[in-house]
Amino acid sequence: MLGRNNMSPNRLEAVLMLLMFMVYNTSGAFVGINIGTRVSDLTSPSDIVSILKAKKIQHVRLVDSNHEMLVALANTGIEVMVGVPNNHLLRVGQSRSTAADWINKNVAAYIPATNITYIAVGDEILTTVPNAALVLVPALQFLQSALLAANLNTQVKISSPHSMDMISKAFPPSTATFNSTWNLTMSQYLEFLRTTGSSFMLNAQPYYGYVKGQGVFPLQYALFRSLNPNSQIADPNTNLFYTNMFDAMVDATYNSMKAMNFTNIPVMVTASGWPWHSARNEPAADVDNALAYNTNLIRHVLNNSGTPSQPNNQVSTYLFELFNEDLRSGSVSGESWGIMFSNASAVYSLAFEDVATTSTDSPALHGMFCVANSSAPHSALKQSLDWACGPGSANCSAIQPGQPCYKPDDIVAVASYAFNDYYHRTQASGGTCNFNSTATISSTDPSHGSCKFAGSTGANGSTASGPVSQDSSASQSQSFWLTWLIAMLLPVLLLM
Repeated sequence: MLGRNNMSPNRLEAVLMLLMFMVYNTSGAFVGINIGTRVSDLTSPSDIVSILKAKKIQHVRLVDSNHEMLVALANTGIEVMVGVPNNHLLRVGQSRSTAADWINKNVAAYIPATNITYIAVGDEILTTVPNAALVLVPALQFLQSALLAANLNTQVKISSPHSMDMISKAFPPSTATFNSTWNLTMSQYLEFLRTTGSSFMLNAQPYYGYVKGQGVFPLQYALFRSLNPNSQIADPNTNLFYTNMFDAMVDATYNSMKAMNFTNIPVMVTASGWPWHSARNEPAADVDNALAYNTNLIRHVLNNSGTPSQPNNQVSTYLFELFNEDLRSGSVSGESWGIMFSNASAVYSLAFEDVATTSTDSPALHGMFCVANSSAPHSALKQSLDWACGPGSANCSAIQPGQPCYKPDDIVAVASYAFNDYYHRTQASGGTCNFNSTATISSTDPSHGSCKFAGSTGANGSTASGPVSQDSSASQSQSFWLTWLIAMLLPVLLLM
């Protein structure tokens, strides 16, 4: 017989965490942006919010908890990540009452009008302020307790951003591990993330990886650009191909967590970008490369294709950054990561739009399909497929596990879908159906069952517009069933 309130709090929390993780993994990735404060004559908070709205940016990361910005962001629906600055960490990590006061003044006071969803505690603490390592996890725990007391622990999650310097050797990703100096702290940090259902925050900057590599990795690899077939980069232990350094950094993080026996903790990239200006000793920092990197990053993240070792885990990312921070100390390039000057004029034009949902319906290509050449070597098809779903920005969601065009043992069929999506999406602007001679044009419709190729004409005479409807309906269906599942389970669980 069921009785009320007999379910242990730990058991209920575990079930809720599982349901929340399920929702997280079906919600799709987003691209947000960092807003720094080391800027002279920064434009007003209200003008900043106007910029965010104009660019359709729905997620922002504040390096602090500037109250004027939090007020300006009220009633906009924009999801906000606030930060506990490094110089505040010691006080918060040594006192529960200080942590509670911080939550009350900087989070609770602005919810629900301001949609605060995350708190970033410090920034790269272990590698920049190692003396504060002992208070990092206590700070997380004290802040979490304060959120719980304010009944905000389900809306607001807490984590702490780390740099790639935390990983001793990031390539190959399969053998990556965290620096053993921080084993105890990292174990406690990861246990906190697992318990609270929070994400591992990673500052992933391929620009620094490229510069520090001193020619080991080609510039195209850092910029998400297509590599020469003779220059493909693969993990020798897994035979997974990496078309860009960003994915390799994320997978190195997943494998570093796995090496410490932690899995199912999602990675969120809290900073990634490219400098547009530098001194002569940093020639890769220029406007063209910055535009290329950030454009390709946005496309890659919004494509929801995951990484080579984690294809089903999307990686939400905060672009670094909105404004140049001219008060930053250090190199010229360190001041020049912004897409805008402090007066709100653009350094270069960048579109924050989901190109993965751009219609592939091109009337000129009805009845024409770009398909894989069945006689091409499978290794060559795999390389072309990786490019199409990566730098090529084809929408490859329909060929992921569980989707209508997924065929794990038929690379020709899978590659054909990706090639065709890319071709229909880009042909009007110069895209071709070649893929290093692994593809060809065909008038035979390769659609089958519920797997519809762009350019296909259905029985009702309508033309399929590619994966947009598939991806959208899949997400809507997943969201519906998850909402139904939670609604059905919660009353039962609460009675157990």
